[in-house]
Amino acid sequence: MKHTDIKELFYNPEKYKEDVVTVCGWVRTWRDSKALSFIELNDGTCLKNLQLVIEKIFVDENTIKPALATGTALQVKGKFVPSERNGYELNVRDIIVLGECPQDYPLQKKHHTLEFLRTIPHLRPRTRYFEAVFAVRNELSFAIHQYFHSHGYKYMHTPIITGSDCEGAGEMFRVTTQPWNAKAADENEYYQGDFFGTKAGLTVSGQLEGEIAAMGLGKIYTFGPTFRAEHSNTTRHAAEFWQIEPEVCFCDLHDIIEIAEDFIKSIIRNVIKNCKEELDFFNERAEKGLIEKLESVVSSDFAKVKYTEAVEILKNSGKEFKFPVEWGCDLQTEHERYLTEEYYKKPIFVTDYPADIKAFYMKMNPDGKTVAATDLLVPGIGEIIGCSEREADLEKLKAAMLKRNMPIDAYTSYIDTRKFGSVPHSGFGLGLERILMYITGVQNIRDTLLYPRTVGSL
Repeated sequence: MKHTDIKELFYNPEKYKEDVVTVCGWVRTWRDSKALSFIELNDGTCLKNLQLVIEKIFVDENTIKPALATGTALQVKGKFVPSERNGYELNVRDIIVLGECPQDYPLQKKHHTLEFLRTIPHLRPRTRYFEAVFAVRNELSFAIHQYFHSHGYKYMHTPIITGSDCEGAGEMFRVTTQPWNAKAADENEYYQGDFFGTKAGLTVSGQLEGEIAAMGLGKIYTFGPTFRAEHSNTTRHAAEFWQIEPEVCFCDLHDIIEIAEDFIKSIIRNVIKNCKEELDFFNERAEKGLIEKLESVVSSDFAKVKYTEAVEILKNSGKEFKFPVEWGCDLQTEHERYLTEEYYKKPIFVTDYPADIKAFYMKMNPDGKTVAATDLLVPGIGEIIGCSEREADLEKLKAAMLKRNMPIDAYTSYIDTRKFGSVPHSGFGLGLERILMYITGVQNIRDTLLYPRTVGSL
């Protein structure tokens, strides 16, 4: 049906001023009096509602009555006119109810708790909060693609169903066509009767396949869904999330750190420019000082510190951490937040982690104890990027895999990239929802996804 988006009216008011236009949307709020009715209409194209002014001498009251219900879908025709109070409003001349909404519609109030809205994920996109979340998510996703496209990367679609556990953590969802009561003498027989004839799972990362693609294409990126069967019921973990993973050949750790910093600043700058209304909303509703924080990030240099030095900073901080800090431990969120929020007060790259707490594919440093890896830590969230130079030496890669008791035969194609013309190369992984939390100030990852998948919740 022919209509004009509400966003278009507000962004180009002079074009439509005093014109008769048709709009569609859902009733957010309404009020009624003897001579006039008022409706706040929203169509999802922007946060701002369009006020409809209905003079009962011009519109049949029998037409008005069914429209005065929160959640009702309308098609409205009227004159777009200046308003001293609202900037612009619509003087209505015709109303068509497209979809009635009964009184048991759960979103009758203006404000609901996020906890309540998580119980109705199918309706929460109709609230301002989630309209803003998904608007920023959309702009952020576009900015990510735009960045890599403008820098000559090729976009690759890596498998969602895979036989390899990239991280070696064993936290994969199994994919099977076997019935729940399938009988088998052993594991091999069970999987031989399955669809692929072998064990399969949902990918935890597209990195290994991304490296293979980069070995012929130079620099690539993947951007797709990844899955972790991790029993971690926190505000930062979800079982299904979207991940961005570039892989760059002829690139060492210092190069990829530069790329990561430029990338983060670029996508944040893009959101600041194109989501002003949404960021103003989150600055008020989610995190005071949010805009100032983001502007500081894009205008300052990120700090860099080696893991060994970071451990000493933490040990000498005088703070009592829940998890004690010793060299060789994995940094916990409380450690990361101290470094970013209290010590450096800005994003930092922590580099050169102990090899034993990092993945097999990371390049061993000359000291034989640490690897050429870095995590980007940001205030309020902790780690948002995991990054490393990949081990390019065939024998060293095999040794790292054997040390972790990994089945080398299952990684033949990956190992071949080191056998046939290996080159120095690096990459990183960024969770879309993590960076979205950072940019919006949203505190729970469940509030960045349309349908969050977490432990015990599908």
